[in-house]
Amino acid sequence: MYDSKYVFLIAIVFIVAITSPVWYHGVVGKVIAEPELQLPPGHCIEDKEWMKANHMRLLKEWRDEVVRHADRTYYSFTYPGESYDKNTETCFSCHTSKAEFCDKCHDYNGVTPNCWDCHSTPELVKK
Repeated sequence: MYDSKYVFLIAIVFIVAITSPVWYHGVVGKVIAEPELQLPPGHCIEDKEWMKANHMRLLKEWRDEVVRHADRTYYSFTYPGESYDKNTETCFSCHTSKAEFCDKCHDYNGVTPNCWDCHSTPELVKK
């Protein structure tokens, strides 16, 4: 038990290292505000919270269903009876600016989707 002081010291260092993000946030206290989005009037194809959490999954499902099964119609489960074309232009009909809508949230969340590597942005679709 001659090494107990070293074990105790290592345990303290480990605890400080693991909790350092909490301490840092407590000292700095900088909170980044959620981006303010100008939402178009009306509603999206699904409710707002569902779209925030699942829009990328939805777009990937649309891609697979259109390409592999030629299924081009989406039926909303939030708004029964409403159907939409499985196409990014469906999104662009309301969300007309990539910089003002897509980029604000993606930058805030630190993600870089690769959608625009192949697909046109809303601004290019207008031209």
